[in-house]
Amino acid sequence: MSIDISVVTTMYYSAPYLHEFCARVHKAVEPITTNYEIVLINDGSPDNSLDVALELFHADPHIRVVDLSRNFGHHKAMMTGLANARGNLVLLLDCDLEEPPEAFSLMYETMQQTKADVVYGVQTQRKEPLLTRITGRLYYTVFNMLAAYRIEPNILNMRLMTKRYVEALTQHTEHLFSIEGLWEITGFKQIAVMVNKDRHKGTTTYTFAKKLTHIVNSITAFSNKPLIYIAALGLLMTGLSGLYIMVLLYQYFVLNYRVDGYTSIMVSMWFLAGLIVLILGIIATYLSVIFIEVKRRPYTLVRALFEHPTDTEQNAETVNHLSSVETVQ
Repeated sequence: MSIDISVVTTMYYSAPYLHEFCARVHKAVEPITTNYEIVLINDGSPDNSLDVALELFHADPHIRVVDLSRNFGHHKAMMTGLANARGNLVLLLDCDLEEPPEAFSLMYETMQQTKADVVYGVQTQRKEPLLTRITGRLYYTVFNMLAAYRIEPNILNMRLMTKRYVEALTQHTEHLFSIEGLWEITGFKQIAVMVNKDRHKGTTTYTFAKKLTHIVNSITAFSNKPLIYIAALGLLMTGLSGLYIMVLLYQYFVLNYRVDGYTSIMVSMWFLAGLIVLILGIIATYLSVIFIEVKRRPYTLVRALFEHPTDTEQNAETVNHLSSVETVQ
């Protein structure tokens, strides 16, 4: 079954937003086409998001629901949603309504004018608390400094993509990744548009631990520069140490100067010990990434796929990085 546009979103504590989200998506998409679908991905949400989604599913033939077996994480859920999308164009956005569905019309017009494969949103002005803005700026600065390519600061999840771009994007099957990095390395012609967020929720499900994990995964998955910097640091310290040894030998044999300094030796030992532990920790992080990736496990598992009877011809298709799926009509 050919679909003009797929709208993909993930659900995690999303029950309060779903009715308004779907209503606004309908109004935004229907002036372009009535042949569309809304794909709701339940990322193991602890609230009643799935129940609300199924209520909408039974009342609306445009809606499909993909129920994951547990919480796998926002980015993996988005990738699973894209893998299940069937549209010639795919609109990805969050259902918490911070990203306005009405911006779809601007993205669609931009895509038609530029013939781009991707039109993505960039936030005009961040409205989060000061600490969140500072850590966000720090993340983009560090990532762009370490990665081999640059990602746009304040980039949003909202993006309109062609089918060929989505098919290329979903060929990436690694477990530890930053979705912003995958968007960039996939290539194709990508155009940014400014999008003003409707509102800020005030709270987020991204804890500090999750943000820290995301930063580590982003760097280790897309850059080997930390390892190069370690080698450069080792070379620098070896060179400086060798130079200092030559100075000490000159003082001892030529100037007859006795070199003392027990305290300085202890400080140097502790400094070097800490530096060695840090370096080993960085190397161990890269080894853990390899350990996880070589297992080649599916990065999400689908418990049930809720589709309307007209969709059954698609049920035989299986996305290569998903498990077997129970289809409910």
